[in-house]
Amino acid sequence: MKDVDYIIVGDGYAGLFLAHQLIKNNKSFVIFSEGRKSASQVSAGIINPVVLKKFTTFWKAQEQIDFLKDSLKEIESYTGENYLINAPIHRIFHDENEQNLWLKKSGNEELSAFLDKNFDSLNGVKNDFQTGKVNQSARLDVNGFFNGLFNYLEKNSHLIKERFDYARLNPSESVYKDFSFKNIIFCEGMGVKDNPYFSEIAVVPNKGHHIKVKLSQPIPENITIKKKHFLFPTGNGLYFYGGTYDRDQLHHHIDDSAVTQLVNGLSEFYPYDFEVEEVHFGFRPTVKDRRPIIGRHQTWDNLYVFNGMGARGILNGCYFSRDLFRFIENDIPLHQEVSSKRFQ
Repeated sequence: MKDVDYIIVGDGYAGLFLAHQLIKNNKSFVIFSEGRKSASQVSAGIINPVVLKKFTTFWKAQEQIDFLKDSLKEIESYTGENYLINAPIHRIFHDENEQNLWLKKSGNEELSAFLDKNFDSLNGVKNDFQTGKVNQSARLDVNGFFNGLFNYLEKNSHLIKERFDYARLNPSESVYKDFSFKNIIFCEGMGVKDNPYFSEIAVVPNKGHHIKVKLSQPIPENITIKKKHFLFPTGNGLYFYGGTYDRDQLHHHIDDSAVTQLVNGLSEFYPYDFEVEEVHFGFRPTVKDRRPIIGRHQTWDNLYVFNGMGARGILNGCYFSRDLFRFIENDIPLHQEVSSKRFQ
């Protein structure tokens, strides 16, 4: 029997940022990874403190941005790489009204640090009303982040590449197969619906598609362009464009209507030819009030859930992994806004 402090089930942003908390605090753990690409692994990796439809911000945006940057430096200390790409978002304005709204909002105390007052004109794309830059926005090198962390976890015997079998879990004895554990944390995204201990939590799947395209004419490389969706280079001469939001078409194959939506969206501001080389999709676990769901099982004190990261998986997964760790280790209460108890 192998003793560990923690078992983590799930290998998206929630699971990996939680693993970082355990590494940082010298806790013994294993993480179960099925080996399928999670929604996190096909995500855009956008780090953005602003809701770009309405030019508003969200709860704890500045704290989350600061905490993520610190955490990525800590992760660099053991993987040898920093996965932060300094490529700020430039939002293409649809019309003069949007320009004026942006300027007005940039005077707000909670938005002044994020909305740049100076507008830019970009080469290679249609931006008749210019673009607004989101200060402190960036991207995560998604492939680098997952590859680097999986390699580290595997090298240090933390990674178990198999599907977690709920039938083999005995919470009353704190035993799973040949592991005895203190705590087990389920970070499964939409996989939680198959989990007999937490299947009732209020997460709703939101299907997102993105396309990888080959552009016939270059665009600025060191930024992320946003109109309806995000456009940025991914290497190998390809560009990421996405992602869509769909709560209705939840089948597990590509939706042609989503691809059409993306092609039309890109054509609106990229006036040259482009070819769609790849199409990807995933299911984000979203929550009605746009807050994560974090908490302890009602019956078993050693079982926890960390879910509902939604479209802000990087910021939510990173920031709230610390809150969950402190809740378990130091009995520091969770914010009411993210506690699973708010739905009881």
